[in-house]
Amino acid sequence: MNKLILMLAFYILNGMFLNAHNLNNEMLALRQWHLKGSAKSVEGAFLMCKNNAVYIENNAHQVLHFPMDNLSANDLNFVTQKQNAILKLNRALSAEKKQTQQGLVWTDMRGLFLAILILLIGFVLYRSINHEKIKYIVPVLGTGFLISLYGFTNRVMQVMATTTNPLFVDSAFTPFKPNVYTRWDNTYFYVESKGIPSHEMMTGITGWQQQFPIPQCYTGTNAWQIPLNPVKAVTPVPVNKSHFLRGAVAIAANGVAIFNPYTNTGVDAFLDGQLDNFGGHCGRADDYHYHIAPLFLDAATPDIVPIAFALDGYSIYGSKEPDGSAMKTLDANHGHAGANGVYHYHGTASAPYMIGNMVGEVTEDTTLQIIPQARAQPIRPAGAPLKGAVITGCKPNGAGIGYTLVYTIAGLTDSVEYSWTAAGVYTFNFYVSGTKTTNKYNGFKQCNLPLSVPQIAIDALGVLMYPNPANTQLNLKLTAALSPKAIENISIYNATGVMVYSTTGYKETIDIKDLATGVYMVKIKTKDQVITKKLLVN
Repeated sequence: MNKLILMLAFYILNGMFLNAHNLNNEMLALRQWHLKGSAKSVEGAFLMCKNNAVYIENNAHQVLHFPMDNLSANDLNFVTQKQNAILKLNRALSAEKKQTQQGLVWTDMRGLFLAILILLIGFVLYRSINHEKIKYIVPVLGTGFLISLYGFTNRVMQVMATTTNPLFVDSAFTPFKPNVYTRWDNTYFYVESKGIPSHEMMTGITGWQQQFPIPQCYTGTNAWQIPLNPVKAVTPVPVNKSHFLRGAVAIAANGVAIFNPYTNTGVDAFLDGQLDNFGGHCGRADDYHYHIAPLFLDAATPDIVPIAFALDGYSIYGSKEPDGSAMKTLDANHGHAGANGVYHYHGTASAPYMIGNMVGEVTEDTTLQIIPQARAQPIRPAGAPLKGAVITGCKPNGAGIGYTLVYTIAGLTDSVEYSWTAAGVYTFNFYVSGTKTTNKYNGFKQCNLPLSVPQIAIDALGVLMYPNPANTQLNLKLTAALSPKAIENISIYNATGVMVYSTTGYKETIDIKDLATGVYMVKIKTKDQVITKKLLVN
């Protein structure tokens, strides 16, 4: 009887820990598209079909779309095959995901099963064998029971913690407003920006591709999207020369995109001299972005908030942990679980710089970029490498509608002055060896970021709150627009909506030294309305 139970336990435990996973992707090439009624063909890569139209991307990275009825018979057959392949792939991935989720349920429950099995074995041995003979086995079984039960409960707690509080995400971007605008729904946290940082760009580049920083319109439906309900991947996808060579893998707290350390040609952008003093450069659409972790943002943000968020939904910190302590050992994904059980990445000065593998589930399109993904808008053909050029400066012009980029080559200093108009006309003046050449392009009209309505309302009502982030003391100051007598009470709520402080009437100084590190909402109730302000305690 006892031997039978032990053999059964062995086979059950041995079967609990078996799993497998495989994933494959391929890159599609450009092809010639022949449209009815047109003598010219269009070169581009198939992206998708939507609303009875086909979308392709040409070699200038412009997305074009044509009605399906305009396609030639050969092109229509090609699109049909691609659509059938996509449907087949989606069905396969859906079935695989369902099977994976079922496997994860079994995996998550194995700790509980093991604990029950150990308890059952202990009970049978206790009833069947002399108590004196098993007195040394009981502590071992008890320890195994507790460890197995802890593994199950710890996993459950981690799963419960995967929903990210949008106020926490918003706190990372707060120091850089109004250059970024944020909003969210139940699925995504949206970041709107122009992709232009406050620091100087391009200076220090020795491997210049002749691209120039132009503000982009990452707004509205083209905003950056961070999942608020990240799901850990069974097999994390590597950020390497085979995956994510196009598009961003993360968005920095200042609204600038962060790309794979490798360029689309497969070289390390940092080691190849393509990056400026802040780890960024411009892509083929003249879109500025980083290729390494923006560690300098650590100085502009409190330790408790990230410097960036990966597009799989997990946060990215600098060289310190969220509590301000020294960075702990990193795993192969370039991160680890925090004290709260939630995973986060860390940026470092050496490869892989930020993300080794995407811990969260992500979707790649046919060009191997994460989707959903904000898109840059090119206004001119992509440049070519200018060997021997070293960029020494890139300054905005006085009107704030262009830049002057200065570089040296073969002992000479040359420059490029470029600007744009409200109508979307872009003018580039190239000064090479004293000779001026001008090129003009018709591009997109520059856009404006939305204004934060709550912030406008607070300023209009005359309530100033500082410092923010705060540590031990919070100060409130009223302008002439609001009288102290109009304030009925002031309350502070934590991120879960629990009131942690309240006072009647107006109070100029509030003691917050007992508040835990985190994000809070300060509500100031007047006779007419409630004014809400976000507070960051570090």
